[in-house]
Amino acid sequence: GEPVRVLVTGAAGQIAYSLLYSIAKGDVFGKEQPLILVLLDITPMMSVLEGVVMELQDCALPLLREVIPTDKEEVAFKDLDVAILVGSMPRREGMERKDLLKANVTIFKSQGAALDKYAKKTVKVVVVGNPANTNCLIASKSAPSIPKENFSCLTRLDHNRAKSQIALKLGVTSNDVKNVIIWGNHSSTQYPDVNHAKVNVKGKEVGVYEAIKDDSWLKGDFILTVQQRGAAVIKARKLSSAMSAAKAICDHVRDIWFGTPPGEFVSMGVISDGNSYGVPEDLLYSFPVVIKDKTWKFVEGLPINDFSREKMDLTAKELTEEKETAVEFLSSA
Repeated sequence: GEPVRVLVTGAAGQIAYSLLYSIAKGDVFGKEQPLILVLLDITPMMSVLEGVVMELQDCALPLLREVIPTDKEEVAFKDLDVAILVGSMPRREGMERKDLLKANVTIFKSQGAALDKYAKKTVKVVVVGNPANTNCLIASKSAPSIPKENFSCLTRLDHNRAKSQIALKLGVTSNDVKNVIIWGNHSSTQYPDVNHAKVNVKGKEVGVYEAIKDDSWLKGDFILTVQQRGAAVIKARKLSSAMSAAKAICDHVRDIWFGTPPGEFVSMGVISDGNSYGVPEDLLYSFPVVIKDKTWKFVEGLPINDFSREKMDLTAKELTEEKETAVEFLSSA
C-alpha cells in the first residue's frame, strides 16, 4: 500500500529517540504498513538529527521507505497523514508556567499555521510538548481548515500510570485493569478517576473501589502519585520520563488508527465542545473516549459524584486560565 507519512517534531530529543524505533518497526500503524518518517528539529540540532537518521538506517527496518530530516516547516508539514508534535520549549529553572506558555504559544501558532497550509486536511495531530493541552488548542486555532476533532493531546501516559498503580496495588497485570479516566489538564491538577474502572481479579470483573477496599488510598495517595509521577521520575533519573512517554504516544496513535477494544475506553485531551460533563466549551480537556474509524466520541452517561465534580472543575479552571494567558500572548504577538 501507500506509505503513511508521519512527522515527529523535536526529533533529536529524548522522547523521539525511544519513539522513532517503535513507529518504524510497525508497533503503531501495523506490521504491513510502509512509512515515511519526517523528522523536524531546530537548526542547531541538525547534526544530532543526522545521527538519528543513520541509526534508523542501521536498524534495517523493512517498513521504513524514507527518512526526511529537516529544520524547515514547509518540508516537515507537507502532505502529512499524522503529526506528532513532541518538540516544545522545556521549562527551565526559575521559569513560571506563564513564561513557558509564552514561548510555546509562538511555536504552536507557527506549527498550526504550517499544518493548515501544507498538511492533508485529514491529518491527525497529537501534541505532546508541554503545556500540552494549551499548546494543542493554540495549534488547532491556528489551523482553521483542519477539523478541531483531528487535534488531541497526550494524557495516555497519565492513564497508563493510573492503570499500573492499581495493578501494582492488587498484584495483577496492567492488562487486567481497564477504564481508568484522566480528566482535565496534563498537569498536577489532572484528576485520575477510578470510579468507573474495572479490574479482573481471578477471572471475575469487579469495580476498582470494591477490589481495593481502601477508599482513603484511592482518594489520596493514588491520585497524588499519578499527578506527581513525572516529577518523581525526574528526581530519580535526573532526566524526564522518555521511555514511558514514547510508549504512551504509540498507544495513543495506534488507538486513533485502529480504534479502541470493545468495552474499553481511553483518556485523550480533546476539544470539549458538546461534552455532557459540564466542562466549559473551547478547552482542550482530557476525557474518556472510544474510537472507531479514526473518529473519537465522548463516553457518555458516567455518573459523577461530588468528589469527582470538584476535581474536574479545578482542572477546568486551570485550563481556562492557561487559555486566557495564551490568547493574550497570541493577540500581542
